[in-house]
Amino acid sequence: MAFEAKVAAWCELRADPDARYDAEIAIDVDELRPMVSWGTNPGESVPLDGFVPSGASAQSLAYMDLQPGVALRSLAVDQAFIGSCTNSRLSDLRAAADVLRGRTVRVPTIVTPGSQAVKRAAEREGLHDVFQDAGALWTHSSCGPCLGMSMGVLAPGSRCISSSNRNFPGRMGSGGRVHLASPAVVAASAVLGRIASPEELEASVAVGAR
Repeated sequence: MAFEAKVAAWCELRADPDARYDAEIAIDVDELRPMVSWGTNPGESVPLDGFVPSGASAQSLAYMDLQPGVALRSLAVDQAFIGSCTNSRLSDLRAAADVLRGRTVRVPTIVTPGSQAVKRAAEREGLHDVFQDAGALWTHSSCGPCLGMSMGVLAPGSRCISSSNRNFPGRMGSGGRVHLASPAVVAASAVLGRIASPEELEASVAVGAR
């Protein structure tokens, strides 16, 4: 494919062995934790096991109906959305399906592939069956739920955990409150009915098996 040929060419672009840089930054990704937004822009986010910060914007707090110190994991959600053009690639859908496989969602959950090509690829792998077996709605590729246009428009005051890339006031419906998270976290939250991590699902299974 033309894209694969371009990727091969890009991979040939590398610095000289003796190249010198103004600065080098090393990031230990093992220390990274899933992030969830609490406010009304992607920058107003904390680790999933964190709390609404004490210096939070009063305007954002009022819109999201939150107070400083509230644990993100304590927040119940009314809806879950796995989609958007940025976070419903085939790899994202695979990650969400891994979480939902053999489980059932507790809140209305919408899964929208990022493109028709992604939709066809996901269906060839049977991912749509995993989502539908879990009780989620598998849709065609569109911008509907992401911007509050159709298929899951939020009611005023409703709280949704979403894998979309924006959460400004009214993003998914007038008065709707949107928490941004990864597709896997959205899937886990849909199962537990509150903001949650996939690890919490595994822990609950382990406890139940005792």
